[in-house]
Amino acid sequence: MRAMSVIAFVATAAMLVCSAPMAAAPAQVPQAGGIPTLAPLLEKVTPAVVNIAVKSKAPERENPLLNDPFFRFFFDGTERERAQPQISAGSGVIVDAGKGYVLTNHHVIANAEEILVTLKDRRSFMAKLVGSDKGTDIALLQIEARRLTAVAIGDSDKLRVGDYVVAIGNPFGIGQTVTSGIVSALGRSGLDIEGYEDFIQTDASINPGNSGGALIDLRGQLIGINTAIIGPAGGNVGIGFAIPTNMARAVMTQLLRYGEMRRGQLGVAIQDVTPRIAEALSLADARGTIVSRVEPGSPAAAAGLKAGDVIVAVNSQRLRNSADFRNRIALTPVGEEVVLSIIRNGREMTLRAKVGSETKARLKDSAGLSKLQGAEFENLGRDNPYFGKVKGVVVVRLEPGSAAWRNGLRKGDVIIAVNRRAVESIEQFRAALKGKNDVLALNVLRGGMALFIVIQ
Repeated sequence: MRAMSVIAFVATAAMLVCSAPMAAAPAQVPQAGGIPTLAPLLEKVTPAVVNIAVKSKAPERENPLLNDPFFRFFFDGTERERAQPQISAGSGVIVDAGKGYVLTNHHVIANAEEILVTLKDRRSFMAKLVGSDKGTDIALLQIEARRLTAVAIGDSDKLRVGDYVVAIGNPFGIGQTVTSGIVSALGRSGLDIEGYEDFIQTDASINPGNSGGALIDLRGQLIGINTAIIGPAGGNVGIGFAIPTNMARAVMTQLLRYGEMRRGQLGVAIQDVTPRIAEALSLADARGTIVSRVEPGSPAAAAGLKAGDVIVAVNSQRLRNSADFRNRIALTPVGEEVVLSIIRNGREMTLRAKVGSETKARLKDSAGLSKLQGAEFENLGRDNPYFGKVKGVVVVRLEPGSAAWRNGLRKGDVIIAVNRRAVESIEQFRAALKGKNDVLALNVLRGGMALFIVIQ
């Protein structure tokens, strides 16, 4: 579990109960003895919300002396502190009773060795991980069980600010808990919580342990997966976030089909349409995204997109900003055609583009440099915690005992400079290494620490 963990909401009792003058209750809330109550709704949906207990190992810690070539001589390269099992808890939502599919957060089950799902009726089952996507923080589990209750998945695009919602989860591991409130905001992004953000913001009481729980509307439909909170020490201050079900459903579809998320891309560099840009281009409003560059040979180039085009809608769905556009394309299956509504030179037009696969520039074995043999490098991606904070390349694969390993590199290291020369991409990294057969001085970020590794 993380210190940021969400749950959603519905009207508080005070908001729903009559006062003077008497306030009207939402039309969908049933009455019991003339008093609004959510009890009938909760009796139907709460059996679909589960508790998830995860057993995992703590990350192994290296002896810091291994980072020094002199002291490394006295060790066999395997000196590590023994990892201790860790137990964490979260929540999940059954979305298919027949097949036993359970939606939750990626961060709830990350690095799990065992996943135990406990139902409201106290039955427990070991779960199988079908697939997980760190970028959207969505994971799909499966349990083999009978007499399950699933919740229907609603259309999160129909949500409006002010709609009543109910959050169900397992805060602090104390047992299933229900909170209520309203939708505070929609389309929240730029929070650096996940790589692909389009959060529903809610004011429900959210606390650690609610991650992966259900955000339900008053029809009893699932419209969000609770995932994060903003508050001191991870406590509730009325600002929580949930992943919209339309995003979760798109990810789940690919996890079922491929076991992983295969993101789409068009091959464009984009930026938000600001009020100034909108004024300069005589646009009606400052929504959508403007194309700053089109990659040659990309799907965008084949579709006829040009730098300066303003994309205002995808498949007739209006765009809010660049993050909205990126999310929609990334969640579109590779090979599927999308219709782009654009404005070019003040004229509206439509283009059709076939979504391509996300490509990753990768450098294997450092282009033959013997001192870094056994390592594989990649551009810093959006799913990396350093993304947006620094620019560099990341070690994505490392063979234990290889030259790169013996010289101090570790999987996950982010290299930001070579011999005091900044490297922001694989191309720059390759150029910085070219002809360097003597000493390499690497500026490396590892687990929140800055290291200086000298390779001779």
